[in-house]
Amino acid sequence: MAHSVYHPSIEGAQHGAKSLGDFLAYAKRSGAAGAQPSNYMLQDGSGFKSAKEILSTFEQHGLRLDGVSGHCPIWVHTTAWTGSPTIRPFIPEDVARQSPAAIEAWAENYVLHLLDLLAEMNMKIFPMFWGVAFGWEMATGYPWGFWGGPGYDFIKEGQERFVQKTAKIRAHARQLGIKLCHEIHPGTAAATAEEFLSLVSICDGDESLAVNADPSHCWEGESFESRFLKVGDRVFACHIKNHTVRPGMPLRSMDPLWSKRAMQFTDLGSGDLNMQRYAELMLQIGYPQRYCKLTGAASAPLVVEAESAHKDLDFTSADGIAYVRDHFNWPAAGGSFEDGMGA
Repeated sequence: MAHSVYHPSIEGAQHGAKSLGDFLAYAKRSGAAGAQPSNYMLQDGSGFKSAKEILSTFEQHGLRLDGVSGHCPIWVHTTAWTGSPTIRPFIPEDVARQSPAAIEAWAENYVLHLLDLLAEMNMKIFPMFWGVAFGWEMATGYPWGFWGGPGYDFIKEGQERFVQKTAKIRAHARQLGIKLCHEIHPGTAAATAEEFLSLVSICDGDESLAVNADPSHCWEGESFESRFLKVGDRVFACHIKNHTVRPGMPLRSMDPLWSKRAMQFTDLGSGDLNMQRYAELMLQIGYPQRYCKLTGAASAPLVVEAESAHKDLDFTSADGIAYVRDHFNWPAAGGSFEDGMGA
């Protein structure tokens, strides 16, 4: 039988309290075949660990490096201009006291060095999401008629801002052959498939602009089928995560407790989304083939991202890894099931 097209992997961002070694030891104990550490796990003082040290740590734990999660610094870079204090948890205290322009410059420099590190490790996959390039008014998605008026045009200004602010990062990623895999997500520069395709268009089809698929962020009408069929040829990375939407409750509210919200992330087996159909859709749009061609890997990761409103983080992650291992260990069809009929 042909080998499986997928292997279980794990996202490191939620496990930031663990060191790289501790995270990989935990991932291995839980049954993962690979891992995507966060950028913070790769830091060493004011810089980064060496590529040799990182790869050696992965080798010691018998795990594949499936990419590096850089959501936080990229989000800081494209959001700092707004002056929002929400970027502070992701940057050093001395940097947080600087001007928005200085913070943006710091974040850009940080990301450029992080991309260099990925290149040293021969890793081409950089899951992330662009920040609030169009401003908070646009990010809410509320259907006001106030996005353009006397002396302002949020859409046009946002497009120009995105192109200019991301130019250096995109150029460096292109030079290194790295895919900047945007997670289409509320509160970012592209919350829908059409918005992502608009970013590609205004950047003249920039080949560095890619997608990190995640079905759990489709809760406001756009299904994961619709979303990822539209951007399928740009999907180079893949989270696997489920959610539930509690009926009769407002999707948007100012309650900070996830346990009280209408949309809640769940373990893989108990949410509203069909994870089998999602994994098959990823196969249909060519994600595993695309990932393997770019990285030279024998299989593509389904990256478990543990975010549950009710269950322990480590429990949820380990449960997700086991779910991927037990439910997605199948080879892709080599042709139609009708091919042998009547032979």
